[in-house]
Amino acid sequence: MTAASPRDERGAAIPPLPGGRSTGQRPGGRCAAGDEVAVRFPEGAPVDVEGLLGGLAGAGCLGVGDERVREFLAAFGRRLLRPELARRHPELASLGFFLRPRELARTAGELRGGEHVRVPRGLVFHIPPANVDTVFVYSWALSALTGNRNVVRLSPRAGAVAALLVRTLLETLDGCDRAVAEAVAATQRIVSYGRSDAVTAALSAACDLRVVWGGDRTVAGVRRHPLAPHARDLTFPDRSSFALVSASAWLGAPSGTREAAADGFAADAYWFGQAACSSPRTVFWVGAPADCDAARDDFTDRLARAVARRGWTVDAAMAVEKRVATYGLAADGAARSVGFRGNAVAGVVLTAPELAPRRWLGTGTFAHARIASPAELAGLVRRADQTMTHFGFSRAELAELAATLAGRGVDRMVPIGEALSFHRVWDGVDLPAEFTRLVTIR
Repeated sequence: MTAASPRDERGAAIPPLPGGRSTGQRPGGRCAAGDEVAVRFPEGAPVDVEGLLGGLAGAGCLGVGDERVREFLAAFGRRLLRPELARRHPELASLGFFLRPRELARTAGELRGGEHVRVPRGLVFHIPPANVDTVFVYSWALSALTGNRNVVRLSPRAGAVAALLVRTLLETLDGCDRAVAEAVAATQRIVSYGRSDAVTAALSAACDLRVVWGGDRTVAGVRRHPLAPHARDLTFPDRSSFALVSASAWLGAPSGTREAAADGFAADAYWFGQAACSSPRTVFWVGAPADCDAARDDFTDRLARAVARRGWTVDAAMAVEKRVATYGLAADGAARSVGFRGNAVAGVVLTAPELAPRRWLGTGTFAHARIASPAELAGLVRRADQTMTHFGFSRAELAELAATLAGRGVDRMVPIGEALSFHRVWDGVDLPAEFTRLVTIR
């Protein structure tokens, strides 16, 4: 997928986030005099780490489900749902939907009650990925909702959609009630800096919880910087995802239902260039061989039409990369056949389901394999498998499959079209619960 340059509600091009500069550091990872971070939210002058942390240390306290934070997040969500913005960036509409007042109230309400009182964890340091622009908001919003002071490190490589989000946050802050704006501005920071071990080390040493989204190498690199003895890591490393489709259910479904499912699958895969951890890379077809072949061909036809309707394209360089990857699978004996529908859709029929690739093969490249029953997944899934989108299975069948997998892998089972729908429980982790501590009262 080639992404167009984002524009604001007036149609003006939005510049990318200004890059952070690499800074020097003293031996041992201590910050040198020139170690500064660019403060993107609230907007401010560059500041050194000591100044950044000092400002947050003097901030007032927030509570779990703080009304001021809820009001700010809801106002931000409403801005994201403006038609002129949501039409241009559907992923922002999903984020706005997540931040509706009712959803925020429900999340906060589920943390109350029982013999324990939930309190904020303290200072949370977020390191989101550069390739999925909206993740940093989900992570930060849930942490802010639970009353934490936050520092979000936004990579200088973050895309223009991230710049749009920061700009919208600033607009929201400007339009808020004074008490709300003061509470948010005092406790929340989104910063940007280059590759500085010294800054990352200082923020890591100061935080109570460090949240790392990214690949295994990113997680390993960040873990080189020690935390305080009481602090902990919450990590979201490399993951892969797949779809599970009943061939007989697909063939028996009305044409409109299949069109809608193919359109949802396209959204799951192409929004972030199939690079999101929850985007499917393999489709497992369940059923007899003839049914699976027929269902796969029909699915591919409909997927190609859905991609064309949405106007998604793949440039020449990506098309070449896809051909190298798919023909490589064939050369290794993993592919029984390889087919292309223009540059946008590539399909690889695997010789065996256990050869399902976990690595990214290029935007719009899907492996297909047949299994006789969902139970066969027990021998195929790995702990790194995250999301299983599905079509044609009942809740009881899915619950039975989850019990059969018994933690070997798969943390989410959602209908096709909902792979990218963020939920408070992600990768098997209840985020609001992780962002709080429990005080026992008897």
